[in-house]
Amino acid sequence: MRFLVAVQLLPSLESGEETLVGGQAVLEGVMMRSPHAWAIACRKPSGEVVTLSQPLERPSEKHKWMAWPIVRGVMTLGYAMSLGYRALRFSANVAIEDVMQSENSTTAHVETAASAVPPKRSEAELSPESSQSQTREKAATISGWLAAGNVILSLAFFIFMYKYLPLLAATELRKFNPAFGGQIVFNLIDGAVRLILFLLFIWGVSLFPDIRRVYEYHGAEHKTVFAFENGDPLETAAVQKYSTFHPRCGTSFLMTVMLISIGFYMLIPFTTFWARFASRIALLPVIAGVSYEIIRFAAKHRGSLFALMTAPGLWLQRITTQPPSDEQAQCAIVALDHAMALEKDNGGELVIA
Repeated sequence: MRFLVAVQLLPSLESGEETLVGGQAVLEGVMMRSPHAWAIACRKPSGEVVTLSQPLERPSEKHKWMAWPIVRGVMTLGYAMSLGYRALRFSANVAIEDVMQSENSTTAHVETAASAVPPKRSEAELSPESSQSQTREKAATISGWLAAGNVILSLAFFIFMYKYLPLLAATELRKFNPAFGGQIVFNLIDGAVRLILFLLFIWGVSLFPDIRRVYEYHGAEHKTVFAFENGDPLETAAVQKYSTFHPRCGTSFLMTVMLISIGFYMLIPFTTFWARFASRIALLPVIAGVSYEIIRFAAKHRGSLFALMTAPGLWLQRITTQPPSDEQAQCAIVALDHAMALEKDNGGELVIA
């Protein structure tokens, strides 16, 4: 359940800018990435921090058209979501591994009346992509079929919750009162219902202690990115002094998408339910691309009019980010250190805006 909810929250827990340092909260850990590398650090209940780092390829460096405005937003978001899902799955496997080790240790203690220390697994064994962990993965990881099922279920939930239900509510209200059938009023109602459902979901899952811990790791990621961008040493004390609210957060992106979509849908001339529903799905890439450009511009020009459009997202981060403990901040620091070390090894040049 934690994994399923975290998959649904994935867009709001990560940043999608490929030219800057960014990251994402995962289960009991943080993923950090630079333009050419990514790393993840997860803390077990024992206090041990498990890490994994790998190089990254930037699609826009191979295909120039992927760097075009609007297009780059869609491509970068898709790439970030794919990477974010890999990181989330890794963190879930670490948690499962820890549970399995604990159960095996308890069983061995009962049967033999003696403690036995299980052999320490390497980072490669914890990676779902590793061929060295095939035997363990069959018994103690999220299988590929289960992972695919979670993605399909999350996508279906998104479409049903934020596309179907708001449109259905606006359509039924129009039947109740024809005054609600005007193009502007209809789409304002549709957008209002969408925002209410989104806010209720974000707030509702925050009441679960496990998800609240994910939000705390989200705050640790933001603080660490702020410290790096300001040239401060990546130490716990230096990181903790920063805010948990960051303008490039996925929460701000989602809020911008919600607001921008209202204006886009007002331009669609369709009047039937299913035509409107299909258009909302078809326009998702365009709206995402435009929202990406607004977030990108606002992050570089924080005094601009566009920055005002991202303000609701910053307000919402009062829910999706929480003050982290020192141990949680250390996870984010370790992840960023590993990512930057690999970035340097690959000869990448980081651009900080």
